[in-house]
Amino acid sequence: MIRVVIVDDDPMVRTGLRLILGGEPDLDLAGEAGDGRQAMAVIRGLRPDVVLMDLRMPEQDGLVTTELLLSRPAPPRVLVLTTFDADDMVLRALRAGAHGFLLKDTPPAKMIEAVRAVARGEPVLSPSVARQVIAAATGRHEPGRELAARELAALTDREREVAVEVAKGASNAEIARTLSVSVATVKANITRIFAKLGTDNRVHVAMKVRDAGLL
Repeated sequence: MIRVVIVDDDPMVRTGLRLILGGEPDLDLAGEAGDGRQAMAVIRGLRPDVVLMDLRMPEQDGLVTTELLLSRPAPPRVLVLTTFDADDMVLRALRAGAHGFLLKDTPPAKMIEAVRAVARGEPVLSPSVARQVIAAATGRHEPGRELAARELAALTDREREVAVEVAKGASNAEIARTLSVSVATVKANITRIFAKLGTDNRVHVAMKVRDAGLL
């Protein structure tokens, strides 16, 4: 079972998410919260696998809450909920370690699969939205380009190829087909990429690739 906590200040949004996710046999809606401060207490007690996190909330917004959560040992995976696909807070949330984000009007089936993907450790990288957000982030931070290039210089040629495919939003199976290697080889390369870049997050790898200008 994937334990899920919903964090959103709009009761209607929380109700909608419960209706969408509650009927799935592998998803356990463990709890919910209406703001960031309440969320910290709820998450501490329930220890969910995935947190659906709204960004704009009173008391303590989702960005601060995400940063606090992900600074702790063994944190949950955070899937950001947003109304805007180019919100600066989304960019900051991704850099803080969020594993992906969803627009609130995402179709139910895709929302369900996004929760499952994040629970598996895969990012939610929408071809039409995530690339815009990542590209926007790289365009505003030129020093980040130089830093990313130095970090990616530690990768082998094969690891760099895999990293580029990750940045395109490809799954492990898709990368294996593109590079004509086994899925096991792809997984091994991703493990080494994570170690060299000091992350366990495919979104961070994608952002480094974009920062370095490899796409």
